[in-house]
Amino acid sequence: MNLYEFQAKELISRFGIDIPRGRVAGTADDAERLARRLGFPRYAIKAQIHGGARGLAGGVRFAASPEEARTITQQLMSKPLVTSQTKASGERVRWVYVEEAFEVEREIFAAVTIERSSGEAVLLVSRDGGTAVEANPSVVARFPLILPAGGGDATGDFAGAARAAGFEGAMAARAAEVFANMARIVAGLDATLVEVNPLAVTTDGRLVALDARLTIDANAMFRHPALAALRAQIQIEEGDPKELAADRHQINYQRMEGTIGVVVNGAGLALATLDMLIDAGGKPANFMDIRTTATSMDIAYGIEVILDNPQTRVMLINIHGGGMQRCDTVAEGLAIALRRARRTVPLVVRFAGNNADFARVRLKGSGIAFSEATDLADAVTRVMALLAKEAA
Repeated sequence: MNLYEFQAKELISRFGIDIPRGRVAGTADDAERLARRLGFPRYAIKAQIHGGARGLAGGVRFAASPEEARTITQQLMSKPLVTSQTKASGERVRWVYVEEAFEVEREIFAAVTIERSSGEAVLLVSRDGGTAVEANPSVVARFPLILPAGGGDATGDFAGAARAAGFEGAMAARAAEVFANMARIVAGLDATLVEVNPLAVTTDGRLVALDARLTIDANAMFRHPALAALRAQIQIEEGDPKELAADRHQINYQRMEGTIGVVVNGAGLALATLDMLIDAGGKPANFMDIRTTATSMDIAYGIEVILDNPQTRVMLINIHGGGMQRCDTVAEGLAIALRRARRTVPLVVRFAGNNADFARVRLKGSGIAFSEATDLADAVTRVMALLAKEAA
């Protein structure tokens, strides 16, 4: 499964790799609106296709204003993008990535991949990044890796790779950390390729992944159900546009075949919730992971998507408020969604963590009827009881 750049960047950032700030846009109007919201002095507008060599083909351009971002997006989406790595007819540009443009001192190439001939993991680095490495692949240095089963820290000469890439001192230590994190991605996500090209040294001393490619072994997807939302985005050409819209609202969403609508923050907690529902005999209607950057309006959109699914008969809200996503933000989004929804379903709510008590007070003050759970096990029990009552 080959991910788009914006998907790959989101995943690698979760492993401690610095990326530019940016958002995906599906229309020229979206690109202008996002550029205004982001407020950067300069933007990179990047066509989202699976083929590489976009820069040489005009698929990566720079804008100095939101209006220019809009114009460039219109141009990129007006016809297929043909590169040396696409088919002759090119690829249709359905989205662009609008991100912060950096002033760069130098660029390097780095990748961790599984060699098909040997089945071994290797780290590849080059002092020449960007299009330069494609013109001269002989300058790439190779470092064997040992990946632990089930994810975790890999073993390899990451410091030597940093030196081979031309780093010294503190920056060499940071580069070695980036390389180690790339190896962790391969081990943890069953990836066959993690490529950062270019990995840039910016003028303000940062080490930033300006571009990223990530390929997940499709045969291992059963071990990574949290990636279902990303797969849905890739399949959006034939699938449900609501899933891509959810991504724009900072929500990872994937429709499933069950009857229990699920709203959770955090992929791990979402998976635990789905597992417990299934163990209890329930069938989730969706996977949902609310990102820490989601606002109450984003959350309201996600809940409306769940309620728009006619198969949803009961909804479980399972939120553990952290430092960046408070329970009351989710409560506010829920209240907004239920005021606007065309239908409602029985609701079970479990709040824990940051502002949990306040969130419950807000819900009650909004006049929303819900069953309050003390923990996840209690929440699952209440959901199953409501389903049984509905079926009686």
